[in-house]
Amino acid sequence: MTASIASWRRDGYSVAAMRDRARRIVPRPIFDFADGAAEDEHTLRRNELAFREIALLPRPLQGAATRDLSITLFGRRLSMPVLVGPVGLEGLFWPDGECAAARAAAAAGTIFCLSHGSVCSLETLAATGARPRWMQVFIYTDRGFTRALAERAAAAEYDALVLTIDNQLLGNRERDLRNGFSIPPRFTSSTLLGMAAKLPWLLRMRKELPRITFGNYVKPGEVVGAATLASRMAGLLDPAMSWRDVAWLRSLWQGPLLLKGVLHPAEAAEAVAHGIDGLIVSNHGGRQLDGAPASVEALPGIVTAVEGRIPVLMDGGVRRGTDVVKALALGAQAVLIGRPQLWGLAVAGEAGLAHVLDLYRREIDRAMGLMGISRLAELGPDCCFRAVVPAAAPSGSTNS
Repeated sequence: MTASIASWRRDGYSVAAMRDRARRIVPRPIFDFADGAAEDEHTLRRNELAFREIALLPRPLQGAATRDLSITLFGRRLSMPVLVGPVGLEGLFWPDGECAAARAAAAAGTIFCLSHGSVCSLETLAATGARPRWMQVFIYTDRGFTRALAERAAAAEYDALVLTIDNQLLGNRERDLRNGFSIPPRFTSSTLLGMAAKLPWLLRMRKELPRITFGNYVKPGEVVGAATLASRMAGLLDPAMSWRDVAWLRSLWQGPLLLKGVLHPAEAAEAVAHGIDGLIVSNHGGRQLDGAPASVEALPGIVTAVEGRIPVLMDGGVRRGTDVVKALALGAQAVLIGRPQLWGLAVAGEAGLAHVLDLYRREIDRAMGLMGISRLAELGPDCCFRAVVPAAAPSGSTNS
C-alpha cells in the first residue's frame, strides 16, 4: 500500500500527469464524461490555449524571500486562491466522492462548492462538517424547487449560493453520445472484457454503481432510478429565466450570492445593480456553448465592468499555478477548478485531491518567488502581457 501511494505521488508530478493517470484508471465513457465538452470542443481547447498566450513579467529584484498565498473572500480567510468548484457526479470517480472532495478542500484551507448534480444530498455533505461550503443552484421551471434548494442550503448552513446561469439548455456533448454514456453507467459484456486494466476502479465501485443517483433531486420517501432523475433534471431547465428571477432568488437568500457563467461585461454590470455579491467568469468548461470565448479572455472586460465593487472569480483551463497567477494579475480574486478535482479523486480519492491542491499551492508559491511577488495583492496587469505563440493542439482535451 505504501509503495502504491509513493508511485502515484511520484507519477502525479503535475495536474496533467494526474489526468493521464486518471485516464488509465476509469472506464473511457466515464473519463470522457468529465473530460469532454460540447460539439467540436473549440471552447474546451481555447480555455487552455488562452493561458499560453499570456506571458508573465518577473521583477526578481523586488525580493520575495517569503510568500503569502492567502486571500480573504466574503469574510473567510483562505490559504490560497484556488477553490474546488461544482462538478456533478463525483461519486462516479470515488465512493462518496463529494464528501471526500469537501474534506480535502477543508483540510487545504479552501472552499468546496457542491454541485446541484451531486450523488449525495446537500444535507449529507453538510454532515461532514467541511467548511467553508457553497451550494450551486439553477433557476428551474419549477420555481418552488429552486426555493426549496435555497431553503435547504440555508438550513444546512451553506456559506454561499452559486447561481449558474449558462445551463438553461443542455449542451450537445458528443463524446457522451458516441460512448453511449448513461447514469448509472451500463457496461456490455464485450466492454467488461476489455476493462481488465480498470479492475481497481470496478472493485472499489462495485457496491456504489447500483446506488448512483442525484441526491438533491430525490423527493422524501421516493424510490426512483438515476435515469428518471436525470430526465427530471433536464425537464426543469428554463431558457426563459431572466433578471426578474435573479432578483427573486436574491430576496430569498440572505448570504453571499454569486452568478456563475458570466462572460459579457454588460451582464456583469447588471449583476452589480441587482445586488449580486460575486461573479464567476465561466463558459461551463466548454460544455455548453461551443464558440464562447475562453474564460481568461473574457475576464478583463468583466473586471472593468464591475469596477472593484464585487469579487470576480473565474474557472476554465486552469492547469498550472502560473495560470492562477495570470488570472489574478488580470483581476480575478480566485479561481475554481473542476476537472482536476475529478482526476485527483479518480487516482486516490481524498488524498488524490489533496495532492492536486498541493500541486497548485507549490506552483503558485514558486511562480511568485520567481516573479519577485511576496503577496498576491502585488499582482496586476503590469505583471503580464499578451504573447504570440504558435497555434497547437494542447497535450490533452481538458478544461475546468
